[in-house]
Amino acid sequence: MLGTIVNAVAIVIGGLIGIFIKGGLPEKMSNTIMQGVGLCVVLIGLLSATEGAPHLMPIIFFIVIGTLIGEGVDIEKRLESLGDHLEKKFAREKSTFSKGFVTASLLYCVGAMAIMGALESGLTNNHEILFAKSVLDGIISIVLASTLGIGVVFSAFSVFVYQGSITLLAGALSNVLTETVIVQMSATGGLLILGLGLSMVLSTKIKVGNMLPAVLLPIVYNMILAFF
Repeated sequence: MLGTIVNAVAIVIGGLIGIFIKGGLPEKMSNTIMQGVGLCVVLIGLLSATEGAPHLMPIIFFIVIGTLIGEGVDIEKRLESLGDHLEKKFAREKSTFSKGFVTASLLYCVGAMAIMGALESGLTNNHEILFAKSVLDGIISIVLASTLGIGVVFSAFSVFVYQGSITLLAGALSNVLTETVIVQMSATGGLLILGLGLSMVLSTKIKVGNMLPAVLLPIVYNMILAFF
């Protein structure tokens, strides 16, 4: 769990620095910075998504079915409700708390480094991937929090629960998460990160949260294939 703990702490520290900076940034500058970060997120998503080119048809299937499941549960709304609940408890005034919490949580949890790092941490006690992710997430937290506020800090809780769960279950998942499954999960996650980046750049609502089940469908898909 050390890697996940360090990752969560890095997000908190980066977020707090970003909040300190936020007070000195004009709104126009904050909006432009947000779009710049969005472009970087788009690039991260593209790099991950292109790895799944040989698995294009299954990935389309994962996105469609995963979105149907996510829409049925309305994951995005539940994440926003959690953000609103935290906002009422910890934010002094109406703000971008919920947007910061949801955006940062999705960005930090969906990527390949979150999955691979947590597995490596749990299986071999090697935290190098998560340490590297901690540096990246800390820097991103500074920028995100400087525009979206304290909600970004609370995304550390999402990271701790998500990556911590994968780390603790790593032994049980080791036989299921083959190289093919990991590539498909990473590529599918890359598409979701791409969608998140486009939302940030274009200020258009793409319900990335409702597509989250797609990331887990490669596990189910390949388990079914194994029986045939």
